[in-house]
Amino acid sequence: MNFTDVGPHIFRTILMYFLVYCAIRIMGKREIGKLSMFDLVVSIMLAEMAAFVIEDIKKPLSHGIAPMLTVIVMQIGMAYLGLKSRKLRLMIDGKPTVVISKGKLHRDEMKKQRYNLDDLLQQLREQNIDSIEDVDFALLETTGKLTVFPKDQSAGNNASSGSDSGNSSTEKKGSVKLKGFPNIKYEGLPVPLIMDGKVQDENLEMIEKTRFWLKNQIQQKGIMDFKDVFICSIDHNGKIYISPREDKK
Repeated sequence: MNFTDVGPHIFRTILMYFLVYCAIRIMGKREIGKLSMFDLVVSIMLAEMAAFVIEDIKKPLSHGIAPMLTVIVMQIGMAYLGLKSRKLRLMIDGKPTVVISKGKLHRDEMKKQRYNLDDLLQQLREQNIDSIEDVDFALLETTGKLTVFPKDQSAGNNASSGSDSGNSSTEKKGSVKLKGFPNIKYEGLPVPLIMDGKVQDENLEMIEKTRFWLKNQIQQKGIMDFKDVFICSIDHNGKIYISPREDKK
């Protein structure tokens, strides 16, 4: 084997390896932690461009490097715009879908996502859950991962023991019905009220509160305007979490 024949291939392979590695690092750890549809497209394109340059040494390196840099700049630009606009993020990545709530399957949502029952049962088994009835909430994330919130198995036992002791009116953690917050019953699902300075009016309606009430809550934390809030959420106990935008500090 003549080294002069394989030398260029080896050189280009090493060069493309480091270029793709640097590209992934530049685009951020998000690329490694999860792959959205947009991330998957970028990863496939980078792989194809690298292979194109490695296989045909007669092609100038610039024919592969220039498109790779273009894709990288596009991805970084879209990620930056996504930080500024939640609507753009939802348009690119989509949003999680509730496929199970209170042990009930949402078949229409599963059909929309082309998510079949075998996939669901497999992902439930991977989380050591063998029955849909044991699931309080299950959300299909934009990455295809299933996030499962199992029912509190001790709630039933505690409720029965409480009734035996004459404390049947005591409500247990995880299934509590809040006065003024009738739809918040599960501690694992805090409800976002403000995201990236945008009020989530649908969630406000769900907990039967108004923007005036929300404005009072953030003003108690020294924040005067909704746009100065990065994230504001409320849990099943009515506890409000507020994080201001760093650029407004």
